[in-house]
Amino acid sequence: MLVFLFRVLSTFPLPLLHRLGTALGWLVYLSSKSYRQNMRENMAGAGFSAHLPAAIAESGKSIVELPFIWCAAPARVARHAGVDNWALVQSALDGGRGIVFLTPHLGCFEIVAQQIALRTPLTVMYRPPRKAALKPLIEGARARHNLMLAPATMAGVRILAKCLKKGQPIGLLPDQVPQEGEGVWADFFGRPAYTMTLPAKLAHMGRAQIIVTYAERLAHGKGFLIHFVPFDGSIDGSAAEQALAINGAMEQLIARSPAQYFWSYKRYKVPPGTCAPANLREAA
Repeated sequence: MLVFLFRVLSTFPLPLLHRLGTALGWLVYLSSKSYRQNMRENMAGAGFSAHLPAAIAESGKSIVELPFIWCAAPARVARHAGVDNWALVQSALDGGRGIVFLTPHLGCFEIVAQQIALRTPLTVMYRPPRKAALKPLIEGARARHNLMLAPATMAGVRILAKCLKKGQPIGLLPDQVPQEGEGVWADFFGRPAYTMTLPAKLAHMGRAQIIVTYAERLAHGKGFLIHFVPFDGSIDGSAAEQALAINGAMEQLIARSPAQYFWSYKRYKVPPGTCAPANLREAA
């Protein structure tokens, strides 16, 4: 039933989907106290409270556009996606270097991997959804020509490492909260956030270039503009220093389009088995 609904919605024009998404965003915000509180607190802590009304609408758009991104014909989706600074990526590809694409939950992050895969093979780390009913829909949508999936397991990490050693690009979502033992505490907008260490480890192992990227959602349903931005931090030093540098790069990216970040995500939660830093325990 869900797959059928997504296929039906995928036939709708993108501007209409985004209008429906705006309504959904406000409906969820007004009906869920916990959602509303988490979103407001995260935006206030990052200094972006002024963007709250726009962020409410953008959060709804990010859900309702998924049928279009996942189920519409790839050529139709591609017509709605522009690319900014692909020369940065092409330079790395021409040099035979592996690339670690870091894509935070900003804008239409689902479209980024698809559009990269139209130009070069790409392997992305994938964490299966908790709801089994969503698995065939999401896996079928994400695994397309030139786009391969690596599970969020040690076997998947080995797949990504092999890709980089061959000079092939991979993709990761660096602002997901990792499981216990897979991250370190590093500030994210001034608050300790449990941050994955995998991106820097893989970049070191494959001597790869890090490129940060996101798909800006254009106004009035006009599509998306995918930005490729050089990573100007350093991944030398300790794991905590590496994580802090990557979080800093994500902050800079989010500041470009703060209303389009996934502010309702519980980015500052403490994973089971992980000991929170003292300042986070005191704040709680």
